[in-house]
Amino acid sequence: MRVVRLDSDMITRIVLTCIALLASARCTPAQSTQSCTVAHVSDGDSIKCRDGSRVRLIGIDAPELDQEPFGKRSRAALERRIPAGSVVALEFDVQPRDRYGRYLAYVWLDGRLINEEQVAEGFAATLTVPPNVRLAERFRTALASARERQAGLWADDGFQCRPEDHRRKRC
Repeated sequence: MRVVRLDSDMITRIVLTCIALLASARCTPAQSTQSCTVAHVSDGDSIKCRDGSRVRLIGIDAPELDQEPFGKRSRAALERRIPAGSVVALEFDVQPRDRYGRYLAYVWLDGRLINEEQVAEGFAATLTVPPNVRLAERFRTALASARERQAGLWADDGFQCRPEDHRRKRC
């Protein structure tokens, strides 16, 4: 049996290669995917595809359109990220559809996770609904950063009444 001695340069190259592989794994869809050509953005966390499919972005919750002016600002932010005609990848988690028949998906465009961008830029909060929790920690990190930076709607108290509470008429 031959013993290979690793010098510090070789160890450094191995570590850097591992880091690069891990980083690239976070920037592309990992599970089963389906493509969607965006017909329109419904609100800050939902889109409709040209084939008629409705998609709810997993892990995020944007203000409702009647939460003036925050709902419209959140929708506009998502429209800027994925305008009509964009071809996005829908990545599914454990449960692919909700009780309304909408696809539940992580939405990717050019290696960017759109769900995370909406949260990181302050146009959506997090909403973790098991069993679709694979990227929940990633979204929580983005939320903490957005709040700290007062990004997007955080600068204007846009989440004083969280969307979930608004839907339940709590505020």
